[in-house]
Amino acid sequence: MSNKKSVLGRGLSALLENAETDVTHQSGSETRDPIVGSVAMISLDQIEANPFQPRSEFEAEALAELSISIQQQGIIQPITVRKLGYDKYQIISGERRFRASQMAGLKSIPAYIRIANDQGMVEMALVENIQRRDLNAIEVAISYKRLIDECSLTQEEMSERIGKSRSSVANFIRLLKLPPVIQAAIRDEKISMGHARAILGVDDPAAQIQMFREITEQNLNVRDVENRARQYGKQSKSKKNKGGKEELNFEFSKIQNILCSHFEAKVKLLRNKNGSGKIVIPFENDSDLNRILDQLNY
Repeated sequence: MSNKKSVLGRGLSALLENAETDVTHQSGSETRDPIVGSVAMISLDQIEANPFQPRSEFEAEALAELSISIQQQGIIQPITVRKLGYDKYQIISGERRFRASQMAGLKSIPAYIRIANDQGMVEMALVENIQRRDLNAIEVAISYKRLIDECSLTQEEMSERIGKSRSSVANFIRLLKLPPVIQAAIRDEKISMGHARAILGVDDPAAQIQMFREITEQNLNVRDVENRARQYGKQSKSKKNKGGKEELNFEFSKIQNILCSHFEAKVKLLRNKNGSGKIVIPFENDSDLNRILDQLNY
């Protein structure tokens, strides 16, 4: 296991050069398949996508451009696959090249063939993709989180694996604590990483969503959001000092957060000790009210 971690720290190429990842490698065996360690042409019909692929979206225009390049120049960098069985392979890295080759009408593709168990697949795919420059911030955050969770790493160990600071890793992972509507906006580059970090300065999901809406509607810069987050913190502290209402328990806080995400508004769930209460959905203007009514199918 220690050898596996040492090569992981040097990246995907080191893993693939390790004899333990070869298709036909067996301890003490002198018989080696000539295909191992070299590039072979494999039919696209025999290759399936990697279920552990951290990248969830591939830009259509970029794929089309790569497809045209492949038609003209061929595959410059072979993909890497593992052998699942007779004439059946699964992608370890290179799914974008694989998809572009399908678009280009190719029947086969050059590939390195290796063997790896599912754990190894996760590690290799995640490390390979984390090093890419075109991943959006949420894809990076998900990859970091999966590598930590599924490979049982601490944030410190994680930062050593990928050559990033611990604070950088922590900042990306914190993005996954934001409401889904804000995560989607980060993914689609509607707000920047700086905006997202400023929003995280507010600990109330309802307030976070309200702040996000103000960013998009008022075109706020990062400094504006940081100032509003600080102001919110002062107001929140003041309310607590005045003996504000008790916080909702976990179950009702979760319900309130779901309502906030659904209506994209600072929804308040107010509940009395006898079980009665009310749901408050604020709106800023007639247009905002109509948006909420549409969501209620009114």
